[in-house]
Amino acid sequence: MATQKITIEPVTRIEGHAKITVHMKEDGNVEHAYLHINEFRGFEKFCEGRMLQEMAYITPRICGICPISHHLAAAKATDAVLGMNPPRPARLLRELMHMGQIIQSHGMHFFELAGPDLILGFDSDPATRNVVGLVQANADLTVKAVRLRKFGQEIISTLGGRRIHPTFVVPGGVNKTLSITERDQLLSTIDEMVETTQIGIQIMKDWAAQYKEDIDRFAVFPTGYLGLVTPENAWEMYDGDIRLLGQDGQQLEKFQGANYLDFIAEHVENWSYLKFPYYKPMGWPNGSYRVGPLGRLNTVDKIDTPLANAELQYFKQINNGKPVENTLYYHLARMIEVLAAVEQAHVLLNDPDITSTDILDNRKNPQGEGVGVIEAPRGTLIHHYVADEDEKLTKVNLIVSTGHNNYAMSHSVDMVAKEYINGKEVTEGLLNRVEAAVRAHDPCLSCSTHAVGQMPIEIAFIDANGNMINSIQR
Repeated sequence: MATQKITIEPVTRIEGHAKITVHMKEDGNVEHAYLHINEFRGFEKFCEGRMLQEMAYITPRICGICPISHHLAAAKATDAVLGMNPPRPARLLRELMHMGQIIQSHGMHFFELAGPDLILGFDSDPATRNVVGLVQANADLTVKAVRLRKFGQEIISTLGGRRIHPTFVVPGGVNKTLSITERDQLLSTIDEMVETTQIGIQIMKDWAAQYKEDIDRFAVFPTGYLGLVTPENAWEMYDGDIRLLGQDGQQLEKFQGANYLDFIAEHVENWSYLKFPYYKPMGWPNGSYRVGPLGRLNTVDKIDTPLANAELQYFKQINNGKPVENTLYYHLARMIEVLAAVEQAHVLLNDPDITSTDILDNRKNPQGEGVGVIEAPRGTLIHHYVADEDEKLTKVNLIVSTGHNNYAMSHSVDMVAKEYINGKEVTEGLLNRVEAAVRAHDPCLSCSTHAVGQMPIEIAFIDANGNMINSIQR
């Protein structure tokens, strides 16, 4: 049977470079759609031979969007290798920086990257389906969104001296205190940030109510769910154990991050450079799971701040207490996490230890090997280092947040393509929905494959003989 192949390359409004190929049947229906992660840099391999203490400054260069997550995960892994125990004020400051990262990354994705689809519509003109279109549609909201991201960046720059690639964290602690003046400046805008975040949550709730039919047909499927939790199974982004739930929402495992290799393996497909992690006892692909905002909110029982916890209970009732499987609800979960991060930043800034000068403990008890785990905006981030007696790295393994979601992204693309491209004219808006299946997960492909991509898009229509019959660029 003759087929056509539609290529979407690169996918837009994400961090990094990917393409989608939609293989079509003769009747205009989709045979299969593939998400190709076509970047490769081999970051783990070229870190071998570097000095251990350099990793907190090398690994953030993987990505300019979430360098803080790598900065902190690398520091935690380094602490573990060297057997160092940062003082409580240092841990509070590290967590505060991480809250800034969650706020700025999630806020940017919801308003500037996903927002054009939600506010302007999947079928709106691609020339204005971006931040420019948002300004034209609602300038006041756009300014609020920019200020929300700026707040997260100000937390990072206040602590680390700059918004991207700070050098704040060192083995055994941090290298700068937070002054009372700096603390009070950050506290002065908390109420505004809560208000803006609540506006974003309401936008998503209103959109979900208006487009419930789309949400219920847009990549809804069962998986497991994985993320860090406190001992009481509350939302946790900086520390804690890894909890894994099955498709029915029941706990399968709860384990220390250092033991991740006992539970997680990685599958390889020949059409992607990005590996597919899965839960070992269930095998591939039955052991696939989701991480990130949707995965975390399904994994936790509560959030330890009141406003976000109230929103979590709303989220839990979307599917009557069962895991929320609708891919587009990643956006709601993302904004609930922004609210939790703003509230947690408020808690941390009011902790008396946050302005303490006890920020470094240089004592070592070398272990030779260590694992650092943190919840990056996009999901669970694992850094695993092995070093020799000279503190030189002999082995590095990174399981990056987006990698955990590779199965979910690939399956979402296939489901959405089959749902929306079904014998009708293939419009730009339909293809944008296929892209949105990736965009909902907010992938960081530079992190997961460790390379740099470009952002323009070309859609090529290729017939069964390999001839290009049409091409659309933007």
